[in-house]
Amino acid sequence: MSWTKEETAFLKTLSSPDRIQSFLDSIAYNPSYECRSPRWVIRKGSAHCFEGALFAAAVLQYLGYPPLVVDMKADNDDDHVIAVYKYNNYWGSVAKSNFTTLRFREPVYRSLRELIMSYFDFYFNLAGEKTLRSYSLPLNLNIFRNRNWTTTDEDLEYIGDRLEQMKHFPVILNDMVVRLNKASDITLKAGLLGSDEKGLYKPVQTGGDVVK
Repeated sequence: MSWTKEETAFLKTLSSPDRIQSFLDSIAYNPSYECRSPRWVIRKGSAHCFEGALFAAAVLQYLGYPPLVVDMKADNDDDHVIAVYKYNNYWGSVAKSNFTTLRFREPVYRSLRELIMSYFDFYFNLAGEKTLRSYSLPLNLNIFRNRNWTTTDEDLEYIGDRLEQMKHFPVILNDMVVRLNKASDITLKAGLLGSDEKGLYKPVQTGGDVVK
């Protein structure tokens, strides 16, 4: 399946990574456990981080970039998926997130790790704990071309399964974890601006209690 004329006309309005990000910021956060195609993101006007990353990758491909996504794993928190691209050999990213701090990054990072580390201090749960622990190499979604991942009605969880199976690289050493400071109250408040409570991960505190 290919894009319809109406969809193509819409994609033409998303003429840069920044405009893709602006669209993702404008739509609702999807708290449902599902993964629909970029076509469905347009139709529904909502997306969670995985759907948003796939949508961004699809539009970046339309703009001439390879459709690349990276998985970031967290402890006591949701994982996060971002679409990444290179401009003049520097890495940038586009992302949908329930946290304002985990979205767009300008293409100014010299390596993928440098890009990922730009998220570290802003990747926190509701308890303010900094939770990012590892990341994958980029997955080129062209390997799923024969499944029409951009426009299918099929659930795309198989892409998530592939990301889960990929090698992930640690961002910090184990002995650093115990010395991490929590995000400040004002940073936590800023990160939660406009968030959908139904889509927020409820972290478990020491002793098994869930943060309310």
